[in-house]
Amino acid sequence: MKKLLLFCSLAIVLFAFKATHEQLFKTPENWPQPVYDFSKNPLTEEKVALGRALFYDPLLSADNKISCASCHSQYNAFTHADHALSHGIGDSIGTRNSPSLMNLAWHKTFMWDGAIHHLDMQALAPITHPDEMGSSMENVVAELQQSEVYLGLFYTAFNDSVITGEHTLKAIAQFMLTLVSANSKYDSVMRRQTVFTAQENNGYQLFKQNCASCHTEPLFTNLAFENNGLPVDTTLNDYGRIKTTQLAADSLRFKVPTLRNIEFSYPYMHDGRFKKLGDVLKHYTSGIHQSPTLAGQLQQPVVLSSNERVDMIAFLLTLSDKEFLFNPAFSYPKNQFKPSANN
Repeated sequence: MKKLLLFCSLAIVLFAFKATHEQLFKTPENWPQPVYDFSKNPLTEEKVALGRALFYDPLLSADNKISCASCHSQYNAFTHADHALSHGIGDSIGTRNSPSLMNLAWHKTFMWDGAIHHLDMQALAPITHPDEMGSSMENVVAELQQSEVYLGLFYTAFNDSVITGEHTLKAIAQFMLTLVSANSKYDSVMRRQTVFTAQENNGYQLFKQNCASCHTEPLFTNLAFENNGLPVDTTLNDYGRIKTTQLAADSLRFKVPTLRNIEFSYPYMHDGRFKKLGDVLKHYTSGIHQSPTLAGQLQQPVVLSSNERVDMIAFLLTLSDKEFLFNPAFSYPKNQFKPSANN
């Protein structure tokens, strides 16, 4: 087998009881019901564990060097932080900043332009993208089929020794569905367990006045596609959702990202052009580029004093969820999986 293959230890840790779907996924208090249809892919402990192994395994890429986690690091809210655009096989550079992965059960569309319409199919896009993982499901399945460990894991998860692309994608989706972030200071305040500082509260009021129509609580995204006034990067020439819909009305519209864990998900915007939150606020207060599809909320620039910008950032920092960022259930499965020494 090729280098860097992740292997499961021969004996999976056995638990006194198996987690139920309800234990693996809970809708946070006062949140809307998720839109993902769990009846067609109910969570099981075995499928989530398989999906976690696949998420961290570079076997899914053409050169066995790039995994899903390469661009979606847990400590960066499941995105990357060291460069503006995603990097892939052969040192190739992609065309967009990787989106953060969290609370995906509430999403109907995926990717910056909404090109993917179901979470069970989402992983197929990076796996097959020539500048990302550069492989194909046929190649991935063939590689997995050669691993006795994966044969056992798939059989345990799906009661079927035949590994398929459908089961591979569904297992990855199961792991991603468990990535729920809902335990920040903001959430504690909403649950009346603590209170904002005066500065955070002022920032919260400013946020509700200026930002909440697009970054709607509690997900901190309205899940829509908006033109937020960014001038086009003439190198990338990325016009957003129009690439998918071919509709002029979708020119320069990108999916509104969540602001949860924004402290850790820099750089910002679809092309990673801003490194700091201060740069983002500066864009909205003085950098809006006028165009026919500009979001109505931004027809007039946001007005914030320097002190109000500081207060706004203080509030945004309350959206950091350290439990999510350091949850061992979401991390590289080092206690159950180990890199293979085989070539």
